Amino acid sequence: MTTAIRVLLVDDQELIRLGFRLVLEAEPDVVVVGEAADGDEAMRAVAAHAPDVVLMDIRMPRTDGIAATRSIVAAHPQTRVLVLTTFDLDEYALGALDAGASGFLLKDAQRSELTAAIRAVHRGDAALAPSVTRRLIDRLRAVPPAPRRTSSADDPTAELTDREREVFIAIARGMNNAEIAHHLYVSESTVKTHVGRVLAKIGARDRVHAVILAHRHRLIEEAEPLPPRSDGSSTS
Repeated sequence: MTTAIRVLLVDDQELIRLGFRLVLEAEPDVVVVGEAADGDEAMRAVAAHAPDVVLMDIRMPRTDGIAATRSIVAAHPQTRVLVLTTFDLDEYALGALDAGASGFLLKDAQRSELTAAIRAVHRGDAALAPSVTRRLIDRLRAVPPAPRRTSSADDPTAELTDREREVFIAIARGMNNAEIAHHLYVSESTVKTHVGRVLAKIGARDRVHAVILAHRHRLIEEAEPLPPRSDGSSTS
């Protein structure tokens, strides 16, 4: 039998925590191991319960969700943080992603979206729809990039094979596994294998951080456009 996903709920509103608990406890593969009302309580609860996934609110008293996420990711790298936000792609959510969260979810998400997001971050994926990834990319493009690299030692993709580099650039452009597989004429399982190797080699926790890394190091603007498929489709 598959081990249940251990979830910690972090929100300063008790009714919201109760609502999430009721939804999650109805899932056969999810168990709620604890709750916390702010970032300080969250950090203590993670140490005590070792959850697989933390549902993290952003705007809370004392220690907010961004600071708590940064501390949890640093101290407990096996625990994934899924950010809860009221506003679609607000600055707080982006800050939490930068701090190490594996994705974010709107508080009014449907039940299926919530459970799918938890399962996604638990298996190491990012809980961001492709459209959201692309909006994140638009935000990153507006941020001043890091200084240009002066040697291959500064390139986080230096150890990637040519195929892995293609996959990395595709990820950074907001493509999901199905889109990458379609474009490169390979199976989704092959893409999944490549994605895992890419993330390991560049030191990224998940796809979100691969996107952030690519744009901060100006790798997208320096990359050649992906060649169009022979059927005439294009990813540009």
